Amino acid sequence: MKTVLVTGATAGIGEACARAFVEAGWKVIATGRRAERLEALVEELGADRVHPCVFDVRDEEARDAALAALPEGFSKIDCLVNNAGLALGTEKAQDADLANWKTMIDTNVTALVSLTHKLLPALIESKAVIVNLASVAATYPYTGGNVYGGTKAFVRQFSLGLRCDLSGTGVRVTSIEPGMVETEFTLVRTGGNQEASDTLYGGMRPLDGPDIAATVLWVASQPPHVNVNTLEVMPVAQSFAGFQVARDA
Repeated sequence: MKTVLVTGATAGIGEACARAFVEAGWKVIATGRRAERLEALVEELGADRVHPCVFDVRDEEARDAALAALPEGFSKIDCLVNNAGLALGTEKAQDADLANWKTMIDTNVTALVSLTHKLLPALIESKAVIVNLASVAATYPYTGGNVYGGTKAFVRQFSLGLRCDLSGTGVRVTSIEPGMVETEFTLVRTGGNQEASDTLYGGMRPLDGPDIAATVLWVASQPPHVNVNTLEVMPVAQSFAGFQVARDA
């Protein structure tokens, strides 16, 4: 039975990944900050299938302690899903909060890179799959997307760089780049503004956590000789934005 480590498994895409992988016969190391949500997953899916690791991905000391304490049945990692990440604020760059920028960089970039580096020797040994959650924001800029889009562009390019460096090891690397996915994402970004979330997704059918989880599982389930480099996934209702034109009043 294979084992996957999923970061940010307490909500949204990460939580859906935990369920999808367990249903497909995998064991899951589920990480996140909210212990009660991880315990609920264990209760729902079984302690023999889900091992909870409570830590903030930015806290390397807590992360390392949790990884060192993995029980024997969960110690060999066959897939790493770097899902934990966030967007904070919708302001234009000139109006943005620098603290929000730094939090996004620390979470979406630094923590992802640090965890990947920590696990690389074990991932090479197991010829694992690394799945990094980027975003269509990595490719298509939009107003207010400034640093969030920059972090996801980093994730995409880092994934391709890993793919080059790991050539010959048997490790596969994929950047998955979703469009609009209705999770807690917008609530976090807007500081809990439900109206903003409802407006964003109103009148259209966005993707949801299980849609992306099914995609992650599909990538991880490909034969060992198949690597999906990048995979962009959008709801049918969403397409590419047009160019902006600033016109004189």
